[in-house]
Amino acid sequence: MPRPNTIINVIIPAFNEADSIGLVLADIPAMVDEVIVVSNNSTDATEANASQAGATVLKESRRGYGFACLKGLEYVAQKENKPDIIVFLDGDYSDYPEQLTELVAPIIESNVDLVIGARNKKLREAGSMTFPQIFGNWLATTLMKLFFNSRFTDLGPFRAIKYDKLVALNMEDETYGWTVEMQLKALKKNYSYEEIPVRYRNRIGVSKVSGTVKGAIFAGVKILTWIFKYGLKK
Repeated sequence: MPRPNTIINVIIPAFNEADSIGLVLADIPAMVDEVIVVSNNSTDATEANASQAGATVLKESRRGYGFACLKGLEYVAQKENKPDIIVFLDGDYSDYPEQLTELVAPIIESNVDLVIGARNKKLREAGSMTFPQIFGNWLATTLMKLFFNSRFTDLGPFRAIKYDKLVALNMEDETYGWTVEMQLKALKKNYSYEEIPVRYRNRIGVSKVSGTVKGAIFAGVKILTWIFKYGLKK
């Protein structure tokens, strides 16, 4: 359970997730104060379905996961009552939103700065991660261990972070490198972090990144660029 007055906001980037967004929102625990769905130029009923399910809906016409996350943070920054914790969650129902309580627990109970939902192989549904995703995660986390002696095993999108710590990261990636940028900058700033094993299922619809050769290539390039950029910095 959250400590008294703990404010939790969830940001969900969504592109054409009309069939899944309602399911995602229905499974988010009641401890969350506000859910912000950022429609990343959706052309289906994503926005209407999210609004009907009680989410705050924002529009970001520039395509890119990072663009959507940054739009959500711009909105949060204007709020009078800032959240204590920000949770990022995908809109395709591949994650289990009810595990949010497990994700925020180390922050609330142990004052951890960042918690990553690690898509453990034993907890993943068959076929839920493609080979490029699995290999990319292995390569990225291996390089982070080499350069930073990190303990990360995944770049999972389901994650929780203290809001003030997130602001201090000065996030900037606009597309595929958002998750690895956050983890690398957290390492450079010596944030405390944990990984929580999370379940993972086959998404509803087609992945906009791993579902295409172009998306997988660009994601891989972005991830490696961030790692080498920070790995070579003194």
